[in-house]
Amino acid sequence: MPVIKHPKIREPVFHEWDSKAQKCGLRHTVYAVNGDKYTGEWQDNLKHGKGTQIWKNTGAIYSGDWKFGKRDGYGSYSVPDPVTKEYKKMYTGWWQNDKRGGRGVYFYSNGEQYDGEWKKGLRSGWGKMHYKDGSVYEGQWLKDKPNGQGVLRLPNGNRYEGGWKAGKKHGPGKYFYPDKGQLLEGTWVRDIPKCGALVDFERDNAAAPTEFPLPEIELQDPAAVLEEARAMFDDNQN
Repeated sequence: MPVIKHPKIREPVFHEWDSKAQKCGLRHTVYAVNGDKYTGEWQDNLKHGKGTQIWKNTGAIYSGDWKFGKRDGYGSYSVPDPVTKEYKKMYTGWWQNDKRGGRGVYFYSNGEQYDGEWKKGLRSGWGKMHYKDGSVYEGQWLKDKPNGQGVLRLPNGNRYEGGWKAGKKHGPGKYFYPDKGQLLEGTWVRDIPKCGALVDFERDNAAAPTEFPLPEIELQDPAAVLEEARAMFDDNQN
């Protein structure tokens, strides 16, 4: 009986070439079509592990962790100064899904600085912000604005402690005037104090106290106030 030989089945040559071209593990610099370049680790043809990316258009550099093609983990992001061309670090900290996420420090171009928590690229959670005018806010954030409980310290020494909403003082709070030795305690609505009481606070240690101390507020018994009101009503009826 004759023996029939069948040719071996082989995958197309381009499949083999494609398999060899797949990037996996540590690679030297790989250039993209637009001129961006990446040096680091790969997995399944995606940036994965430790690596450094340089964007051609902006000259920005990211060096840190990657996860399936996106910045994820710990890393730093720097940009070149338009005048000196020296690199300035803008952000160092944690990333999630290619955006700032977790704890990190951001250095703004105007000299301001934020050190705290991030979510989806926005300041969210607990953080401390140094403003260019010398003010410092430390407290809770939500979607890039102070929201919750926080303390704002001004360059002149005054400070506000209390509630915030959408970047404005909102809710119960205390505003301290150390130079005057006074304290305003009350309720704020959209940065405006709607009600409260101004009292002396450590007036003896104040740098520029008021000429006369504020008179103490005498609180009456609610039952006595009600009884007095009833008596006045009865008199008016008679």
